[in-house]
Amino acid sequence: MVDILYEVSEGVGLITFNRPDVRNSMKLDMYARVAEICREPGDAKVLILRGAGDRAFAAGTDMTEFRGFSEPQDALNYEANMDDVLGDVERCPLPTIAAIQGACTGGGAAIAAACDIRICDERLKFGFPIARTLGNCLSIGNLNRIGTLIGMGRLREIVFTARLIGSEEAERIGLVAEICPDPHARASEFAETLKGHAPLTLQATKEALRRLRVDGPGAEDGDLITRSYMSRDFRHGMEAFLAKRAPEWSGE
Repeated sequence: MVDILYEVSEGVGLITFNRPDVRNSMKLDMYARVAEICREPGDAKVLILRGAGDRAFAAGTDMTEFRGFSEPQDALNYEANMDDVLGDVERCPLPTIAAIQGACTGGGAAIAAACDIRICDERLKFGFPIARTLGNCLSIGNLNRIGTLIGMGRLREIVFTARLIGSEEAERIGLVAEICPDPHARASEFAETLKGHAPLTLQATKEALRRLRVDGPGAEDGDLITRSYMSRDFRHGMEAFLAKRAPEWSGE
């Protein structure tokens, strides 16, 4: 069985974590494949990430992956690799939507946090219960990304208490955009909207928000501004707007 499925249909790429018998717990090669797709998504205009089955988006890293850790460098390499993977998800040139059913913990929660939009069902359980399970820790890069999303105070509280955030709280704090019975169907509706929007606008916004998170309000944005304003799409969009017709985006 293939652990990561990827298919593109009508401009929408679908990544499926395909280990439903173990709540889609992630092996290292699965993380690598997700990162590879995010770097090279093919003909897709939007990506949806989901878990197979209906019990979990992804329940974190498969614990058997840690059995071989014996040296400090093993731990450092693992966290550095995770930072690279999550960076690739965050830097994906396409809008990314996490369609979350049930459990979304550990590495799965980190992947969902790196996506642009999250949609869940009412059974959501999101968090990092490592203080009562594995006894490991999150990297500073990972803490920064998640803390920016849900607030540093709440992040500190959920990691210290090892509790999981439910769907209503997640919607209230802005962690998820919506709660719905079928997150994948709703994510597909979002994807249909997003794939019709100006790709350079979405790309510039994604990268600007990433830089803002990492470098603060003084982050460089000149390249993003000039690329957008000097693009063929901007000229075309302006003329289409003035002519009261729908634009046809080229991404150039």
